[in-house]
Formats: sequence, C-alpha cells, structure tokens
Amino acid sequence: MYNSYESMLCVKPEVHVYRIPPRASNRGYRAADWKLDEPAWSGRMKITAKGKLAYIKLEDKNTGELFAQAPVEQYPGCVVESVTDSSRYFVIRIEDGNGRHAFIGLGFADRGDSFDFNVALQDHFKWVKQEGELAKQEASESTAPKLDLSFKEGQTIKISIGNIKKKDAGGAKPRPMGMGLLPPPPGAKIGGVIPPPVEQQTVSAEQTNTASLLDFGSPGPAASPSSDVWGDFTSAGSNSSKDAVKSEWVQFS
Repeated sequence: MYNSYESMLCVKPEVHVYRIPPRASNRGYRAADWKLDEPAWSGRMKITAKGKLAYIKLEDKNTGELFAQAPVEQYPGCVVESVTDSSRYFVIRIEDGNGRHAFIGLGFADRGDSFDFNVALQDHFKWVKQEGELAKQEASESTAPKLDLSFKEGQTIKISIGNIKKKDAGGAKPRPMGMGLLPPPPGAKIGGVIPPPVEQQTVSAEQTNTASLLDFGSPGPAASPSSDVWGDFTSAGSNSSKDAVKSEWVQFS
C-alpha cells in the first residue's frame, strides 16, 4: 500500500539551528528566549517521506553531510512544535539512531520558507490518513459476504408485460363526418336527393330530352307552360322569354 522508496517533499537551502533552554512552563516555547543572533549551526534542510514516516534532515549545504534528522510519525505532534511568539521558528526532536534524542530550535530566514515547511508535513500526513481509511474500507468489503444474484440450476422467472388489447378483426371504425357540413333537411334520407313534386312529373325525362334534341335549331310554336320542361326557368326573366322559346336553350339573367 505504501511506497517503499524515499520521496522528496521539501527542500530549503538555508535554515538555522539554536540551542534552547528547558521549557519553563506548559505554555510552550518562545523564540525570544533564544539567542537568535547566534545560531549554533546553519545549513540545508530536506523533508523526505518513506512509507508513513516523514524525515526532517539537516545537511551541510556544501558537502551534503548529515548533521541531524528527526523522524516524524504524525503532525502536529511532539516531534515538531511551533513557538508561541513567531511563525518562523519551531522546536524539533532529533534522534541519533541509538535511542538518544534532543530538542533543538529550527528557524527560517523567510516567512514563506516556514509556510512551505508546515504545508509539506500537513499534506504528507493527510495522504497517510486517506490511505489508511481506504485500506480499512477494502478490508471490510473483503470480509463481508457477497450478495449472490445468479440464477440457480432450474430456476426461472416470469415477466408480466401487462394487458394488451387485441384489435377486432372484422370491426371497421366509422368514418368521421366532415367538419362544417350542414345537417340534411327534414324528411330527406342521408345521401339521397329530394324528389320533385308529383304535379311536375307529367312528362318523363326521356321524352323531354328526345324532343329537345329533334327540335334543335328548327323554329316551332311556343310550347305551353305545362309541356315545356324549361318553362320554369324561362319564366324567371321577362326580357329573355322570347329568345328562350325559339332556341329551346335556357338563358339565365
């Protein structure tokens, strides 16, 4: 889960180390109690990470020789403490690898360098916390029984799609009547023609049409109103009645 190689988190080319007096009370360390104008050592600082641990290393800026280092298991913690009167100074606990340790003062000339030092440690242990939570989640999922949703041998399921109405094979939908049509007059059949009055059916249509064709273009006596099939129309206009009698053609005014 954690990387086995050492990674670089932060490098600052110049830091100062101070000898600090014992803590006088539980209120914390104060940088004003140190001899800030007389640092005990000056050099380069590196912060590296290997696995869950972070290492603060103090090295010679020219040769790279290790002066001291402080393994950090958690931050904030007892290995790195801030002073109460400045943001540029810290107290760190260094170890020599043989079980001995000591507290020294660490100071930065620039406020931005102390900010980078603080953020590098915070980001590393934030990542360590997230990795730990992810490992716990994976472990709990591996131990929990898995839900088996597969079909067993011979098991079937039934799916209900719903009621589907079948269309009647012989039934034909009535054609809707056209919009805007007037209803038929009273006494008339739908789709039929109103027959003429009985008194007008004295002469059959076949005889009238034959007589009109034979007399086409020849003058003849004026037909009586009772025998002339066109009489009802020619009587509509008085000015054109004579012409209509001679030509047997109806002229509408």
